Amino acid sequence: MSRKVLFGIIITLFIALFTWFSIHQIVPEEIENAPEWMSLDAALERAAASDKYVMIDIFEVGCQFCRKMDRETYPAPSVRAALDRGYYAVKINGHSERMLTFLGEEMMEREFAVRMGVSAYPFVVLMKPDGTVMDRRRGYQDVVGFTRFLNSARQPSESPS
Repeated sequence: MSRKVLFGIIITLFIALFTWFSIHQIVPEEIENAPEWMSLDAALERAAASDKYVMIDIFEVGCQFCRKMDRETYPAPSVRAALDRGYYAVKINGHSERMLTFLGEEMMEREFAVRMGVSAYPFVVLMKPDGTVMDRRRGYQDVVGFTRFLNSARQPSESPS
């Protein structure tokens, strides 16, 4: 076998392995204890009928810190307790052209992200049932910091109005 053929086979195998590992890393996996994600309009509707708020996670496909929050922050018991107690969870792709409804207005998910002032991913918005933004955070949030963020935005004596 000539050197050129052997070199071609080695390069082809390298490219195939690299492609396989790259695709394998971005394939979504089932995350145990993940929040029950819902659509924005459903979350706002449910929040209006209860004493809860809406937590919106705006992410980007391929964002390593978005995936890290999905794997480590959201499933953590303290974060899940804060979410389950006071929020309906929504997940929105900040680059998607998929349509959503926000306060009766149809728009693409990426337009919603721009409206919320997204400047980096992940980006979390806490919202009252009437669509008023209570607080927002840009970037990765660890378990302790994110739990504090959720709890500080929603004091027990408050009611959504």
